[in-house]
Amino acid sequence: SGYPEDENGSGWKTPYILMVDRGDCSFVQKVRNAQRAGASGVLIADSLCLCEHADCQPTGDEMCEAQEPIMADDGSGTDISIPSFLVFKEDADQVKAVLMQNQHVRAEMSFKVPAPDSRVEYELWTSPSDRNSRPIEETFGLAALALKDHASFKPHPYVYDGLRAGCQGGDGKNQCYNLCTNNGRYCSTDPDDDLDNGATGADVVRESLRRICIWKTYGEPDGIGVAWWTYVQNFIDKCDTPDEYEPYKQTKFNDQTCVDEVMTLSGVDKQKVEKCMSDSGGVESESDAVNVLLDKEIKDQEASGVVLIPSLLVNKAVVHGSLSFATTLKAVCSGYAPGSEPQICEECANCQDELKCIKNGHCSAKLLVLDDGTVPIEVFVVALLAISVVFCCVGWVVYERQQRHMRDQIHGIVAEYMPVTAQNAKDGTSLAIGQDDEDGFDDEPRHESFSIE
Repeated sequence: SGYPEDENGSGWKTPYILMVDRGDCSFVQKVRNAQRAGASGVLIADSLCLCEHADCQPTGDEMCEAQEPIMADDGSGTDISIPSFLVFKEDADQVKAVLMQNQHVRAEMSFKVPAPDSRVEYELWTSPSDRNSRPIEETFGLAALALKDHASFKPHPYVYDGLRAGCQGGDGKNQCYNLCTNNGRYCSTDPDDDLDNGATGADVVRESLRRICIWKTYGEPDGIGVAWWTYVQNFIDKCDTPDEYEPYKQTKFNDQTCVDEVMTLSGVDKQKVEKCMSDSGGVESESDAVNVLLDKEIKDQEASGVVLIPSLLVNKAVVHGSLSFATTLKAVCSGYAPGSEPQICEECANCQDELKCIKNGHCSAKLLVLDDGTVPIEVFVVALLAISVVFCCVGWVVYERQQRHMRDQIHGIVAEYMPVTAQNAKDGTSLAIGQDDEDGFDDEPRHESFSIE
């Protein structure tokens, strides 16, 4: 049931946009239910108004929201194909008032599409402890270097806002054990799910700040950050990979000696990085200092609407699906304006082995069908030539068979008349065919003879 009321019971005529109230179940489930009901789009009406809005005046037991809610996929919405928006309560109330009068409302759902140009900006939101990001962190540095100044990369560590999560108590003390730094201001999950042993959430926050400073020192100037990619790869290999002979042994994630060795191996100046970490506010567990770099990451996270990691944004648009080297390269290369793609994208984005193509600088085996369903011109030409060759071969075989069949028939005819010719030649006679005149009288027989040599 709903408004406008369905008087004949046949259901609302598609296409239509369905407005539903917020609450009772997740955003994803609401949109999924609407899609199954035949809706072409969904508007979710917020149940609370924003406190900062001038016309937000809660009455009685009503409350207002201190921050704008984030409407995002919870990771289970891969089957959803219709768009959905969250509408502020003040706006939704006006629409619902008209609908409840059994009047139709015409709505338009428009989207801000990134304006592509000859330079793509892409961002990776992840955490030093997130293992789903490993395929990108370990390999995509090669692509970042190959793209050169045609693309600008920026990494973002995902850090939880401890104040919002309630990890800092009323007395200003940390309430979340060893998951946070700065008296509960900045937090992360425990990387090995063991609060009493191994690395902690606070160690993840510390490593996140270290990577921010490495990026600011070595990556921010050029948007490529070779030293950052090298450090992350070496850190994973030497400090965060379990021993194959002792897989249950703790890694060296929080081993400062291992971290120092990796920075030296990666060409990272330890003193510059530590100064950056200290100048930003530090990450001491007992300090209540504000870290300006981590605060900025939390604000950027909220502005981008990122709630899941890893998340890849290309020209500010979120790339959905599992991240691999191939999907990341295709996503970045698709962000260029038509005709402005760098050579490496034209060569490797549609290669069967994208990583090998990046390493070698050329593709040894192109995909037969592109992602948009079209066929590369070189594949089309080769296929056309192959078909032509096949038809020529088939035609030649058919021609030869016909010629051979014809010769066999001729030889058969010859074989039938050869005995007759031979016998006539022996007897001195020839074949004769008598013909009647038109008057019915027989003339002298005319002899027609022939022989087949």
